[in-house]
Amino acid sequence: MTTPMDFLHGPLVSEAIDLGAVLLLALGLKGLAKVSSARSANALAAAAMLLAVVGLLLQQQPEPAAWAWIAAGTGLGTVAGMVTARRVPMTAMPEVVALFNGCGGMASLLVAMGVALFDADAAGLVDRISIAVSVFVGAITFSGSLVAMAKLQGWLDTPAWTQSQLRHGVNLVLALLCLGGALLLPADPGGLPLWLLGIAATLLGIGVTLPIGGADMPVVISLLNSYSGVAAAAAGFVVGSRLLIVAGAMVGAAGLILTQVMCTAMNRSLVSVLFGGALGAGAHVGGGGDEAGYSRITSCSPEECAMALEQAERVVFVPGYGLAVAQAQHALRELSKLLEAHGVEVSYAIHPVAGRMPGHMNVLLAEADVPYEQLLEMDTINPEFPRTDVVIVLGANDVVNPQAKSDPSSPLFGMPVLEVDQARQVFVVKRSLGAGYAGIANALFELPQTAMVFGDAKAVINGLISELRALGVGRAKMAA
Repeated sequence: MTTPMDFLHGPLVSEAIDLGAVLLLALGLKGLAKVSSARSANALAAAAMLLAVVGLLLQQQPEPAAWAWIAAGTGLGTVAGMVTARRVPMTAMPEVVALFNGCGGMASLLVAMGVALFDADAAGLVDRISIAVSVFVGAITFSGSLVAMAKLQGWLDTPAWTQSQLRHGVNLVLALLCLGGALLLPADPGGLPLWLLGIAATLLGIGVTLPIGGADMPVVISLLNSYSGVAAAAAGFVVGSRLLIVAGAMVGAAGLILTQVMCTAMNRSLVSVLFGGALGAGAHVGGGGDEAGYSRITSCSPEECAMALEQAERVVFVPGYGLAVAQAQHALRELSKLLEAHGVEVSYAIHPVAGRMPGHMNVLLAEADVPYEQLLEMDTINPEFPRTDVVIVLGANDVVNPQAKSDPSSPLFGMPVLEVDQARQVFVVKRSLGAGYAGIANALFELPQTAMVFGDAKAVINGLISELRALGVGRAKMAA
């Protein structure tokens, strides 16, 4: 006689849970394609993972002693996630994403090593190949993500030797050691080849990521995200989880597509990012590091900028990393509301690689409740610049440099940029004339319609708000 518990633990319920989780995950990933549905899509993906965990526990029926470890791990992860979500500032979000990628890689690595060391039943050729792939990709993802996080946080500089050809030799030796460990693994899955593969792959992740400079970090984070998906899919083969295979494949494919989008937006090939040196690795590589690189700079005060805004009918803001550093997104939203109240049409121009991770500016502005329809991608906003009265560039540099369109000798040549130089008037808010990651002077700064507003982005925006309110009060008094 079949009992309710037998039914719950039966294959029908397991298949239904797996199917439901896969569908929820697919809907979640699809929803992440739009800012307006991203929050609900994230909730769907989280529900899919919760359903998957419940299904696995019903299927595996852990021993009573194992429940304490499961509860401890669940509680620790929940607390860590909540603390991270509440306390980490938006400027540190790229570091958090890199760390999460690393945690995903480490999870796949530990699962594969645990099966190799303690599960004698994993003796099939497919199992051992899956273990090798999961260990290799998981270790590279883990160590590479930690290096990326440390470089973004400023804890780690790019060593000089990594900019020489020596690094290619070191990485080649490590890759050969990984290959040797992977080939020997099927003969001895729990022995020396496993440790050789794990250690060599960990060092290879460091060696590949260490030379990469800050300008290429959006590509690196996207690629590591893809790696974490591949590692998860391989771990799914190791433990026989179809859900993990599907989820990992989805994340891996999405990460690869995003990586290609980032490379296209930067006019860089993936090979040049990984093996061509660190773009922006040095502090200043070109002549744009100080005022000596410019001869026709015009600067103005927030008061003069506010007077131009008061006369404008259409204003476009171009957010960059300087906006994030200054934590000025809420002040910018207040300024936008003030302009909209005076009948000004406001929008935001979003470059794919503005900031330090894919979608950084979208997330930053969404935090300040900027309407989704005002966030315009590069291909949409570029044709609108000629009819724009005022553009305010907030901390962006290379993504608005017109040399990318006109100077074949520029390292940015061919990179798609925001064509703000087509607008009637441009104000660039920066602390100084320091160069961007490409290390070159920005031709935009010397155009006749461009004026520099030097200062912290938040302080400048607050100054604009005060000046605009004063101008508004003045008009009200004159009308009275």
